[in-house]
Amino acid sequence: MLRTRLTHPEILAALAAAGHGSRLLISDGNFPHATATPASARRVFLNLSPGRVTVSEVLEAVVPTVPLEAAAVMKPDDADVPEVLEEFRALLPPGLPVEVVDRMDFYELTRRPEVTLAVATGDQRLYANLLLTIGYIDPAAG
Repeated sequence: MLRTRLTHPEILAALAAAGHGSRLLISDGNFPHATATPASARRVFLNLSPGRVTVSEVLEAVVPTVPLEAAAVMKPDDADVPEVLEEFRALLPPGLPVEVVDRMDFYELTRRPEVTLAVATGDQRLYANLLLTIGYIDPAAG
C-alpha cells in the first residue's frame, strides 16, 4: 500500500531507479518522443485523448514523491516564457529554480542520457513541457 498519490507502477519504478541528477520529462501532446528522448529512457504514454492527462496533473503526483533540485521549461518562439510557467511554479516546491530554455536547446537537454523517464501527456497547451532534475535526500535531515 502506498501513501503517495502517485500509483502508476511504471512511473514509480522509473523514479525508484533514478538517482541524484537524473531527469524526468513531462511533455505536452506535441512533444516528439521518438526523436527527442534517449533510447535508454523509459517512456510512459498517458496521452489518453486530447487534454487528458495534463502535465500539471502528472506534476501534482510527482512533486510529493521525489526530491527535486531544478526544472526547465521550453521558451516559446513568440514569447519570453510559456503561458503555463506560473501554474508550474505554483505546483513546484517553493524556491525551486526554473530555467527557461530556447526550444532547440530544450530538445538537446531532453536527448541527454540523464533523462531516465519521459512521460507523454495529452496536454494541448503549447510549450507545456517540463524537465525536472531529481535531487537527493539528506540522511542527516531526518
